[in-house]
Amino acid sequence: MHGEMLILLLMKQGFKYMYFEIVGKISNIEIIAKTHSIRELIRLQKKYGKGRWRKLKGTAKVKLPSGKYYDAEVHWYEAHGIGKKKMKIKQLLE
Repeated sequence: MHGEMLILLLMKQGFKYMYFEIVGKISNIEIIAKTHSIRELIRLQKKYGKGRWRKLKGTAKVKLPSGKYYDAEVHWYEAHGIGKKKMKIKQLLE
């Protein structure tokens, strides 16, 4: 995951699209939803394939295009054999 550019920054002001980079490891990982509890399950299966999909959240240091580093709460979807998909920043932590 290190060095990979990801998209979609969700801030309280609304949707704002930008690239960001995860720097280091994601910590405090928790499962938010599993398989049929995921609202986007059909879309994930069509785009990436069938799998045991889970929605997760954790905290990570992120680098924004401005070059600034922040601690952030990140959310993503993951399935065994498919990997992490649709990563987004849910909130910047201070």
